[in-house]
Amino acid sequence: MARPRYPKQTGPLPPPLPPETRTVRPLVAATIRFYGERFLPVLALGLSIGGLDAIAVGRSLQHQTVLLWLFTPLITVSYVAACALVAEGRPPPRALLVGVAVGTLVWLPVPLLFRFVILPALAWLALLGLAVPAAVIERRGFVDSFRRGLELARADFVHAFGSLAALAIVYFLSRTVLLFLLRTQSDNAIRTAGFLADLVLSPLLFVGAAMLFVDQAARVRSSKASTSTTTPA
Repeated sequence: MARPRYPKQTGPLPPPLPPETRTVRPLVAATIRFYGERFLPVLALGLSIGGLDAIAVGRSLQHQTVLLWLFTPLITVSYVAACALVAEGRPPPRALLVGVAVGTLVWLPVPLLFRFVILPALAWLALLGLAVPAAVIERRGFVDSFRRGLELARADFVHAFGSLAALAIVYFLSRTVLLFLLRTQSDNAIRTAGFLADLVLSPLLFVGAAMLFVDQAARVRSSKASTSTTTPA
């Protein structure tokens, strides 16, 4: 039986969707593409989660929660660095410091939320996590960053929450497969495999969250523009 033949795609690929209309799948694809284009700088973002996993493996849930708090500064710095990579131009030191302060405060309840189920933690980060790129990319002050983060979250909370959930699913599934391929019997090898898996895969979470800010900011601009055009003079 002859196999069906499909027409070859000889033309250029269709252009990516604009941020204001980008859905979850194009966001994940854009995140992966950004990772490939700036591999080494993005790879370095995974050192925080990789180091956390290497220490937390085999420990109790209580110890893991404490470690999540202890690693808050490193995790926050990774997120701030991801926002700086996504930003157009280099953010000034003050914007980076405000981003670290904002991110530290946002992250504080996350370890407790992770102890139950991951969805409340993702909902919390979708609601307030965009305050960090607001500080780094838009260079807003401490209080104004939270105000802007809430505005961006309300622009399309379903998209924000769904995007973070999709990134988390991609991360956990890919990590499970990679750990399966790297599995061995010794504890040291398990720690090494976990570190390598998180080093490679966790940057997707940081970069994806930073790119989500671009989507939500574009949605806010689009909404304001449409409102201004429909408002009578």
